[in-house]
Amino acid sequence: MSEYAQVTNNDGLITDVNREQGYATLTLNRPDRLNSLGSELLKSLVDSLKSVASDDSIRAIIITGAGRAFCSGADTDEMSGGKSDGPHKPGPEGAEGLRRGFHLAQEVILGIHEMEKPVIAAVNGDAVGAGFDLACACDIRIASDNARFMAAYIHVGLFPGYGGTWLYPRLFGHAKAAELMYTGRFMDVTEAENLGFLNDVVSGEELIGKAQDMARSIACGPPIAIRLAKSMMRRGLSMDLKTSLEMAAVAESITLSSNDHVEGMEALRQKRRPKFKGI
Repeated sequence: MSEYAQVTNNDGLITDVNREQGYATLTLNRPDRLNSLGSELLKSLVDSLKSVASDDSIRAIIITGAGRAFCSGADTDEMSGGKSDGPHKPGPEGAEGLRRGFHLAQEVILGIHEMEKPVIAAVNGDAVGAGFDLACACDIRIASDNARFMAAYIHVGLFPGYGGTWLYPRLFGHAKAAELMYTGRFMDVTEAENLGFLNDVVSGEELIGKAQDMARSIACGPPIAIRLAKSMMRRGLSMDLKTSLEMAAVAESITLSSNDHVEGMEALRQKRRPKFKGI
């Protein structure tokens, strides 16, 4: 397979893989539907996340949207009164069928959250409902200066079914999370940045370049140490300090015995850039 490959799917996802520089870009490509998450796009996202997770040549992932929105949430055409069938549209199986229909959404959010590699959200416009949750699941968020965020579920009488009740309090604190969920108001980039939700805000023209710079910087780092750091940060949310310190000792023992650590120390002493190989 070539060092650089692009796959455009009919289900609304473009996957760019740049093995030479060590990152992949997943672009939600339904601009006419504001990149809403239809069932086919969800399936494709699940498959692509699994693929990049298992590819050792990829060390960082960017998720972005085509057109003027990042993601407008679940596809309303596949909900009650819509023209298309989908996992969130009531059917003969009733509530139980709807509950089961969330398995794709869960695989997407968990695929990002549990992936050992850092995931960067390049938020190019509005991130609404499930699109907001998708951005929340990522490790790093860079936004264009016209981006906005909304937990929109309340406007259509819905519960935040893509993980918002778990994600929002951890990112914003209980009070702000409650405000966003209960009012469904837009949050602009200034407020999002002040809350620590965004790593950077840039112009729309600079967005992808900024995300790529971040991805390349991560890809140059030691893969073993980065994978363990992400895993421990995620799991540390549910650990007490003593358990976290014990697990940190295990993780550090792995990195101390790696070839990457030897390379890092040699590079430090030789005053050169290290070349980490993930071994």
